[in-house]
Amino acid sequence: MPIQYYIFLSLALFSIGVMGTMMRRNAIIIFMCIELMLNAVNLLMVAFSNYWENSNAQIFVFFIMVVAAAEVAVGLAIITLVYRKVNSVDINILNRLKN
Repeated sequence: MPIQYYIFLSLALFSIGVMGTMMRRNAIIIFMCIELMLNAVNLLMVAFSNYWENSNAQIFVFFIMVVAAAEVAVGLAIITLVYRKVNSVDINILNRLKN
């Protein structure tokens, strides 16, 4: 397949992630959109790695996925603790916790 298909798919996934992050108020949905943006970048890196016939970027993508998995574990733990304290995952309510 031509690399343009991968670029278009990655751009579409990243755009959906950015729009979801900007428009949604639910912390879990925002968290999922950030993960979607990370996966869009990973897809693009693997596509260019395959196009240039160099496997170094694929190894880098593997490490990005490991860090993203750790981020998911810590992020969901924090969101769960905040939900237990406030009984909401709305970002506007969470902004009031600063005071």
